[in-house]
This record gives sequence, structure tokens and C-alpha cells, in this order.
Amino acid sequence: MPYKAPVQDMLFNMRHVANIDAVAQMPGFEDAGFDTAQAVLEECAKFNEEVLAPLNWQGDINPSTWDNFEVTTTPGFKEAFKQYGEAGWQGLQHPTEFGGQGLPKTIGAACGEMLNSANMSFALCPLLTDGAIEALITAASDDLKKTYLEKLISGQWTGTMNLTEPQAGSDLALVRTKAVPQADGSYKVSGTKIYITYGEHDMAENIVHLVLARVEGAPEGVKGISLFVVPKVMVDADGHLGARNDVKCVSIEHKLGIKASPTAVLQFGDAGGASGFLVGQENRGLEYMFIMMNAARYAVGVQGIAIAERSYQHAVSYARDRVQSRPVDGSMKASAPIIHHPDVKRMLMTMRAYTEGCRALAAAAAAAFDAAHGHADADVRKDNKAFYEFMVPLVKGFSTEMSLEVTSLGVQVHGGMGFIEETGAAQYYRDAKILTIYEGTTAIQANDLVGRKTARDGAAQAKALAANIETTEQALMATTNSSAHVFAQRLGAARVAFIEVAEFIAANASSNPNAAFAGSVPYLMLTGNVMAGWQMGRAMLAALDLKAQGDTTFGQSFVDAKLVTARFYADHILTKVPSLRDSVVSGADSVNAMALDAF
Repeated sequence: MPYKAPVQDMLFNMRHVANIDAVAQMPGFEDAGFDTAQAVLEECAKFNEEVLAPLNWQGDINPSTWDNFEVTTTPGFKEAFKQYGEAGWQGLQHPTEFGGQGLPKTIGAACGEMLNSANMSFALCPLLTDGAIEALITAASDDLKKTYLEKLISGQWTGTMNLTEPQAGSDLALVRTKAVPQADGSYKVSGTKIYITYGEHDMAENIVHLVLARVEGAPEGVKGISLFVVPKVMVDADGHLGARNDVKCVSIEHKLGIKASPTAVLQFGDAGGASGFLVGQENRGLEYMFIMMNAARYAVGVQGIAIAERSYQHAVSYARDRVQSRPVDGSMKASAPIIHHPDVKRMLMTMRAYTEGCRALAAAAAAAFDAAHGHADADVRKDNKAFYEFMVPLVKGFSTEMSLEVTSLGVQVHGGMGFIEETGAAQYYRDAKILTIYEGTTAIQANDLVGRKTARDGAAQAKALAANIETTEQALMATTNSSAHVFAQRLGAARVAFIEVAEFIAANASSNPNAAFAGSVPYLMLTGNVMAGWQMGRAMLAALDLKAQGDTTFGQSFVDAKLVTARFYADHILTKVPSLRDSVVSGADSVNAMALDAF
């Protein structure tokens, strides 16, 4: 079915949750206010609705293929990628000095959601390229920047992230790919890398691989890993392409979902070593790669929101058309479209509320990122950096786990027809599953939230967030709206549960780590729920203000729907938080009690 970008909701979040006009007051973003955001989003919607969305189903039934070390992408992808680059979408957020548009993440994240809703398999190529660009901007030499950045930002070349290997999985301390220094300052890189998204394809003239490897004599473990640029095709001093480098794609994976996106096994150095170029300093590769990973983790969270939105739209369309059974209230004497039935409405509202809550959370995090990098006041930058870093594992972990529930409900709304591939509902469910796995599984995000984001500072940041949430509760209670009062009560109960769990985590992470980490994923889900609920509470306040002022910028029907959706979030989603608290605080013993040989 056609995709319609939720531009109105995105713009509402930009104005009332992310405060785009405040972002536009920061140096470098002066032209990036609400009017610019609206113009960019409307143009982005047009491209994604008309060019990429029609290719989504085709990519699922006619995925990328491998033959003799070459990969051919789905028909139409190559042409669409050329349009994508020529229109400037790859460079949207990147610096103007390298040919980008220099727009804030607050705008770029919304465009990223549209891209992934339209065609997630396609979107993975620009996503990895964005990460490569960020790493090079942060850590590469001027020569590497000059050679690679402009072509990456223009979309002429694409980028990859080469981390893991067959024996390593998520434990990068086990990386064995080696790099041997050469007299000319380059390195010869050899080894095998797996799960490389768009590691080989036919959509661009060059692929710039960022590869983790060990220089001979480096320390063991993660402290001995360095980062290298290893291009598919060598580049001369004038920026012209030369001979093929010693890297080849030996296979691509056959996957549950995102089938059009080629996931490659890359072999480096079969003919003596692939030429690689050190990024930054030796033995600091994992530090630099985390720049890519942090950018990618946020982007994967946006993918979760995107696939949830697409599944929701598909389910609503089906529910309006599918006629089955009379309404239980007797309002119709004949069979009615299933959207009349209470449980179908419950499923659709769950899908909508989760998606809008996570979208608002991602918008707030993006604005914090922009302030952390662009605000004139150092203290404001520091506070926003702390906020953003706390939000990244939530945007990634909660939004992707949310997408599994939403896309599953999307199949359920279709009933038996949802299990039939031809309806298209199942594709979203299959595509969503990888989001909880790559760029760090949900458990890895949860461990980050427990260790670095909560225990390390004794839950200080968590408590600071809770204080801000309480301010929103007070504002909701100060209104005359009964739904706002209910929301404030639900949010208050969730906040108290959040504080109790954060304190439990801080108290036990060192003295009883098995207890703290047994509840790490429930803690992440609880915290993500609370933070998304907080943003929905802020959205509710904004909607009430618009209603009171008679402001029709977003339309009365949109405002009314936002208020209903927020109330549903409070009643049906925020209410899950106290039970999650109980499972974390009281449930650790039963997680760890079973003898290992009894499993």
C-alpha cells in the first residue's frame, strides 16, 4: 500500500517537543527554523513516497543477489540511490565545508524516519555512510578527509562499518584482522569481516570500508584495536579511482528480513593484503568506531519508529476496508469494517501511541544533540550532552523492541491474511526483528544504561530527569483538563517506579552485579516507557495550549487526536511501568536461581 509520511506529527514535535526555533538560534543553524524544517520535510516526504516506497515490496520479493564476488541490488535501487545523492539527502546533516547542507539533527532525524518507513533495506546504505562520515570528520587526518568526505557526502561513494568476525560476535576483544605497517605509511590489512551491511553493491562507484584491525605488536583485547580506511577501489592523490583493492565479497547472507540490503562477508588480503590507511592513532580504533556506533544506534532507534509507522498505516488501511461481523454495540445491523470493533481499535491505538511516543522521544534527543554541539553556553552543552547520552540506549533499545510489538499487532489486525505474504503486513514484522540485534542487542543497550548511565554516577542523571518529569506532572495538574490530570497521575506513578529502580541499580551494580544486570532489559524498557511517556505529556500540554488559543496551525482534528493518543498512552502503556519495577527490584533471585545444568 502507499506510504504517507507523518509530516504533521513530525513538525508538531519539532516545534513543541524539540523547540526547533531554539535550535535555530545556535551558531550555524540560523536558517534552520520551523519554516525551513517544513520545507525540507515536505520535499523529503515527496521523494520517499514517490521514489522509494514503491520499491519496498519489490526488494522483499526480489532481493540483492551475489555472483562471482559481485552483488546486484534490487531493480530500481541503483537509479533511486543516484536520485537520492543528486538531491542532496546524503549530506543533509553534514558540514557545508565538505559539501553537506549543515542542517541540525532535529531535522535530519525526521528525514531519516521517512527514509526508513519508505524502504528500510534501501535506507541502510545511507545510514552506514552517515556513520563513516561522522567517524572521519572526528578522527581522520586532513588528507583522508580531503580524499573521502566530499564523495561520501555527495553520495558518489558509500561507507561501511567492519567490526565483527566469525569468532568474535559482540566481543570485539577477539578481533583478529591484522594490519602490517608499510614504508609509505599505509598498512596491509588481512582478515575476514562478517555482517557488513552494503559491504558490496552496484549503487556507487566506490565503497569506503572502515575496518577494525590489530597492528602487529598491539596490546591484547580492545586496547589493541586500530581503525583503518580500506577502500574497495584505490584513490590516487588527485581523487581519481584506480585499481581494485585486495578486498572481495565472498558471500551475502540469506536473511529473515531486510532482504534487499546485502549483508556481506568480506575477505581482506587474499592477494597479499588490502591497502589501508590509519584513522587517528594506533590502538584507539574502538574509541573512534564508537562514534559511528553511537550515531548508528540512534539511527536504528529511528528505524524502529519508522517501521512501526509503516505497519500502523498498513493496518489502519486494512481495518477500514475489511468487513467482518456486526459491531458489539448493535450500532450496525450488518457486518462492518473491522475498525468498528473495540479490540481492533485497541490494537491500532497501541500501535499509534507507541509510535508517537517514541517519535517524540527521538525528537527531544535530537534537539539535545544539536544543543550539545552548538549551544553557546558551555553548561548548556554539558547538560544536553548528558541528556542525549542517557537517551541513546533508550531510543535504540526501547524503540526497536516497541517496533516488534507494533509490527506483530499489525499482522494481528489482518488476522489470517496477515500471515500471508501477499498482504505485506508480514514484511514489516520480519524487517523489524533485526533492529533489536544490530548495532548492539537490546541487552547491550541495557548494560550500557545500567553501567555507564546509571551506576557510574549513582543515578544522579536519572534523578535529574525525574525532577524534570515532575515539573511536567505539575503543569498537567495545573490545567482544567481531566485527561491531563489522569496523565499526571500515571506519569507520577511511573516516575516513582523509575527512581526506585534506578536507586536499586546504583546500589547493586558493584556489590551484587548479578542482581542489577538480571533486570537490565526490564530497566531499559521501564525507562524508555517513562521517557516516551514524559514527551507525550509535554505533547499533551502543547496540544491543550493550541486548543485554548484557537491555534489552527496543525488543524483541530490533529490536536484532538493527539490528546486522545496521549490519554491512551497514559492508560495502557505507562501503566506497565510499576510491574516492570517489581520484576527488577524483586525478581533477580529467580533469574539467577536455576542450576546451569537444569536449563
